[in-house]
Amino acid sequence: MRIAVDAMGGDNAPKAIVLGGLKAAAERKDVTIMFYGDEEAIKAEIEGPTPENVEIIHAGDKILSEDDPVRAVRTKRESSMVMAARAVRNGEADALISAGNTGALLTAGLLVVGRMKGVERPALMAALPNLANIGDSVLLIDCGANAESKASYLNQYAVMATAYARAVLKKAAPSVGLLNNGTEENKGNDLTKEAFGLLKANDQINFTGNIESREILNGVSDIVVADGFTGNAVLKSVEGTAAAVMKLVKNAIMDGGISAKLGGLLIKGSLKELMTKIDLDQAGGGILFGVKAPVLKAHGSSNATSVFHTILQAVTIVESGIIEELATTFEKEMPVKKAE
Repeated sequence: MRIAVDAMGGDNAPKAIVLGGLKAAAERKDVTIMFYGDEEAIKAEIEGPTPENVEIIHAGDKILSEDDPVRAVRTKRESSMVMAARAVRNGEADALISAGNTGALLTAGLLVVGRMKGVERPALMAALPNLANIGDSVLLIDCGANAESKASYLNQYAVMATAYARAVLKKAAPSVGLLNNGTEENKGNDLTKEAFGLLKANDQINFTGNIESREILNGVSDIVVADGFTGNAVLKSVEGTAAAVMKLVKNAIMDGGISAKLGGLLIKGSLKELMTKIDLDQAGGGILFGVKAPVLKAHGSSNATSVFHTILQAVTIVESGIIEELATTFEKEMPVKKAE
């Protein structure tokens, strides 16, 4: 298996990307990590000889965070992201990972890797911590691929996420909830009301009704379906809240005097458990579903730990065969009218 990694994307590139990739290469020696980017900059982050299952492919350009996504993908053909995407399209790599420009990665996935036949719009899916069950995840889809959505898109998102939960998370009948401003069936705007009807009638999923945002992390639903605009806002809110909670706890202990510090020592084990529950670095990256190969978006501020888990996540997805399963599902079982 070969994983193409955009080594120049993200706030902490290439250092965090390379270190995370090297850790993954050490963990999975049967997997080849392909770093695309400035060869000298990548080599500078590798201590000692380059591992046998690590390859460096020089890319003379990179896509910046401020670049226009479509223009950048079309004009910066020798950028690390586009070259990595091209490797996936050509069958030289099995999956693509980048912490770079989100819009550009979505564009590269759609235009270079290619959209899956039968899929109206690809969607970005993120795994959030399930606070009711340590080690479990709540899947949020779509969390940013589409600013505008149709009910039919949300219906397809539910099928994609359900297939992933079954194949990768090993859940026999994952529950699907529709993000809404109330749990009653008649709640919401025209989009959510129409989506509710489609989801309720879809016998390929286990739809359990509407879910409010405050219940997402409580594991009320295994999968939460949303339009991309709302889903992205929820994801950013969860990320910000998790960071704020840890900061508040740390400050309360450090600034609370001797008694607070002693108390902190006594509950050290519980604090570690809390950190595990809300540590988004261990959740992996967002998955772009609806394209012909796994495309994963690591957070722009990803550290080496986050990159490591995102690469292992990509490996698991490839091994599961979920992309091939979805291709069969949408091409043969769910023919759809081409999106406008």
